[in-house]
Amino acid sequence: MAQNENNQKLFLKRNSSPFLAVLSAEGIVPKLVWTKRLENGDVITAQKWLEGRVLSKEEMKEEKVAKLLSKIHHSSEILHLFMRMGKQPLEPSNLLVRLINQYRGNQHVDQALIAHALEFLHKHLDAVRTQEMVVCHSDINHENWLQGEDDHLYLIDWDQAVIADPALDLCMLLYQYVPQDEWSDWLKLYGVEFDDNLFLRIQWYMIASSLSFYIWYLQKGNLDYSNKWKERLMEHKLAIYS
Repeated sequence: MAQNENNQKLFLKRNSSPFLAVLSAEGIVPKLVWTKRLENGDVITAQKWLEGRVLSKEEMKEEKVAKLLSKIHHSSEILHLFMRMGKQPLEPSNLLVRLINQYRGNQHVDQALIAHALEFLHKHLDAVRTQEMVVCHSDINHENWLQGEDDHLYLIDWDQAVIADPALDLCMLLYQYVPQDEWSDWLKLYGVEFDDNLFLRIQWYMIASSLSFYIWYLQKGNLDYSNKWKERLMEHKLAIYS
């Protein structure tokens, strides 16, 4: 934290997301005050210090979250800027290749579970391909949603953002925070109808994400988190082993 000459509190960050200005202009992140490039090429950004709080897990299923995520996913300005930066869409086939490479040579994972999960992802690859590509935040944790004192809602920490199927964001939010019998109502607030294809895409990306986190945390030696994501995978056992 720092202060400017007007005693305004600022949040400073080194090498933050290069499209922070667009996110600020759209009201998605706290106001960007200035940017400065250092001699070594690093860029320092200063944002207005936000007095507020993070959302609780219970609040994640509220309309305000659905509306903001929909606004982000439907923003042509954010998508066009991301594409001008040379970012390529994350296709399901590319994600599957990443997972196979991540798994290859790892002897400590549950081999049968991984094999069946990869088989499920490959089996449904054609069905989850979509022309609907948006900018996804990719870290839809409740601690990244900030409610300002003025009741304005922000989504922060965009370092992992990618162009992908919106199901990449939806899967993490829905599976973690919204009871499944409430998905249809929540998705109506978001602006889409819940159908079989959307369910498959959400399930596909949740299995892919759980698999990736399971292997990654295992490689890092974090057994608690690795087991957590293995349990997430096992929640889809019926689909994976069918």
